[in-house]
Amino acid sequence: MREKISYMDLSDFEADNSVSCRLSSSIPDECKTEDCCLGIDEAGRGPVLGPMVYGICFCPVSRKEDLKNLKVADSKTLTEAERENLFLKIDEAKDFVGWALQILSPNTISTSMLQRAKYNLNALSHDAAIGLVQHALDCGVQLKEVFVDTVGPAEKYQDKLSQRFPGVEVTVRPKADSLFPIVSAASICAKVARDHAVKSWKFAEDLGEVDTDYGSGYPNDPKTKSWLLKHLDPVFGYPQFVRFSWSTAQTLMDSKAVAVHWDDDEEDGEKAAARQNNTSMLSYFSRGKPSELSHTRDTHRFFTERKLQSINTL
Repeated sequence: MREKISYMDLSDFEADNSVSCRLSSSIPDECKTEDCCLGIDEAGRGPVLGPMVYGICFCPVSRKEDLKNLKVADSKTLTEAERENLFLKIDEAKDFVGWALQILSPNTISTSMLQRAKYNLNALSHDAAIGLVQHALDCGVQLKEVFVDTVGPAEKYQDKLSQRFPGVEVTVRPKADSLFPIVSAASICAKVARDHAVKSWKFAEDLGEVDTDYGSGYPNDPKTKSWLLKHLDPVFGYPQFVRFSWSTAQTLMDSKAVAVHWDDDEEDGEKAAARQNNTSMLSYFSRGKPSELSHTRDTHRFFTERKLQSINTL
């Protein structure tokens, strides 16, 4: 995972948007010497398009009122222009405010959720948040309080974070972005980064002229649905801009794309072979002689296509 310190410079992520990327501000000197509070929030959890971004913002506990005076608010209640303006104010208050972001690419999200050992969105979110808190600690921030917008059961998440960071007072609340200014600031940082990433998305695939009118990216948005239908390849599916693990994308691929059956999708090779009245490839490595294999089944096509047969002696 690469790390880049700059003012909302997404060039590293844009260079390879198939992987995750971390951005961070400089660390204010005050945050290294005074007790600090830190807020955590995300942007883009629900959309089928684009990355999910986790953000943290931190400042000395003694400067909470100064942060409040920046007029930060829940990013969902602000216009894009208001968010951009507030992020600029947050970034300019670098003498006492710091921030960091973890950009989780759509490819990272989908491959994590669909890998053999399931890694669901809540676990992915928790790990992103924990990684950012640890990043702040590693940079010398003197954390005293952490405020988090909940993912999953609030009490369970709070216990998890408290155990992971002993000595830090952790508060997990629903709608924390509207309750605590430090979480509102984190929310703004995350949302501005996601907006920039979606707007400037560079498609690695050769798609020719791409319609960039994605809509909101949420599955129930008509513009998003239209874009998904338009850019569905019947063989290769979707570009990496799409979270192909989302049920919306999977449903469209099931109904509009070419059907593919994988023998090993939901059953092991032996069961798949038996279902198709074939001999499993694995049976050729068993101790039994070929004559002991059932002659009622056809040899697996892997072997017949390659003119292969089992032998007893060399």
